[in-house]
Amino acid sequence: MIRNVVVGVVADGVSPEQVESALQALRDLRVAGLEFTLLAGRDLGLRPGNASYCLTVDFPDDEAYRIYDADPEHNRIRRELFAPISTSIQRIQFALPE
Repeated sequence: MIRNVVVGVVADGVSPEQVESALQALRDLRVAGLEFTLLAGRDLGLRPGNASYCLTVDFPDDEAYRIYDADPEHNRIRRELFAPISTSIQRIQFALPE
């Protein structure tokens, strides 16, 4: 199993509603023929200096991740909803223990 983790920081002036709208678009995303589990949320502000949002997506294998990563709607969401509001987006994919 592969876990994809994305952590982002939003620009000054970006509203919580804008962030939530972008995250909800990913929560609602369906990719034909692909099963994955996506969890996403905004930072609770419990510690100064945290990132603004995070999401994790679990896939059965590398190929499923690659299909998700190349999906046109997924890329539209990244390009149109996340890129304009984010000053930094970091990603990592790693294998979960079996």
